[in-house]
Amino acid sequence: MAGKVDLHTHTNHSDGFHSPSGLLELAASRQIRTISITDHDTVDGVKEAMKHAVRFGIEIIPGVEFSSYHNDQEVHILAYFIPLDDPELKRYLTFFRLERERRAERIIAKLNKLNVDLTMEDIRLAAGRSTIGRPHIANALLQKGFVKSFGEAFIQYLGNNAPAYERKVHISPGTLFKLVNDLGGLSFLAHPGNMPEDTIKDIIDMGVDGIEVVHPSHSQSQVEYYTNIVNTYFLLGSGGSDFHGGKRADETNLGKYCATPDMISKMKINIKKHIPYN
Repeated sequence: MAGKVDLHTHTNHSDGFHSPSGLLELAASRQIRTISITDHDTVDGVKEAMKHAVRFGIEIIPGVEFSSYHNDQEVHILAYFIPLDDPELKRYLTFFRLERERRAERIIAKLNKLNVDLTMEDIRLAAGRSTIGRPHIANALLQKGFVKSFGEAFIQYLGNNAPAYERKVHISPGTLFKLVNDLGGLSFLAHPGNMPEDTIKDIIDMGVDGIEVVHPSHSQSQVEYYTNIVNTYFLLGSGGSDFHGGKRADETNLGKYCATPDMISKMKINIKKHIPYN
C-alpha cells in the first residue's frame, strides 16, 4: 500500500487527544496509508480504529506501548503485530491498568499533602474512558486552576524530579520482550534519544527486535546513529511521530516523522507467526 507510514501514534484511549476515527481521518488527510496506534497499556483504540480502516483506506498495524525500567531509567517498549484478544496480553493489560490507578492514587496523596485539593474522581473525569496517566492528572490540575498550563503541571508537580512524582510499576524489558515474542509480535525500543549507550546495548542483549530510528526528538545525526546500530546488530528499524495532538505542541508532527516503506516491509517479513490484522 503506497503512502506514508507512521508507527507511533496515540488516541484518546490513552493520552492522545483524537478519537481513533478522528486520528484516521487526520492521517488520511496527510497521505498516511499505514499507521500503528500504540496507546499506553491498552489496545482498545486499535480495535475501534479497525472498524473505520476501510472507510479511510488506511492499513492498521496493531500495537501497544509498554513502560519498563532498566538501570533505574524508564524505558518504553513498542510492540507490533500483536493478537489483540490473546488471553495473556489481556492479563498484562489488566495488570497495567490497575497499577496505573494505584499510581494515580499515590500521586493524589502527595498532591493533597502539598495542599492541592484534587481527588481520584477528578482524575477519572479528566481521563474519561482512557487508561489513567500523568497527562490526565495534569489536565485536572489545569482545569481546577492549580496550574496555568499543561507543561507547568509537570514542572511544578508531576515531572520525574517533581514533588508529586511516582514511578510506574517495575517490569523488566526482558519480561516484555518474552511476552511479545510469545505473542508472535515484534518489540522495539522507543525514542532512545536520551538513553546512555550502555542501556541501549543492554536492551539489545535482552532480545529486542528493533529500535525506533525516526522520532520527533531525534536529530538527523541521531537518526543516522540509530540506523547504524540497527544495521550493525541486524535489528529492525521503525519510525513515527509519537503523535498525541490537542494541547500538546505536536499537532503538525503527524505525517512529518515517518517510517520508510522498507522498514515496514522488513517488519512484515520478520513477524514470528501469522497474526491476522485489519
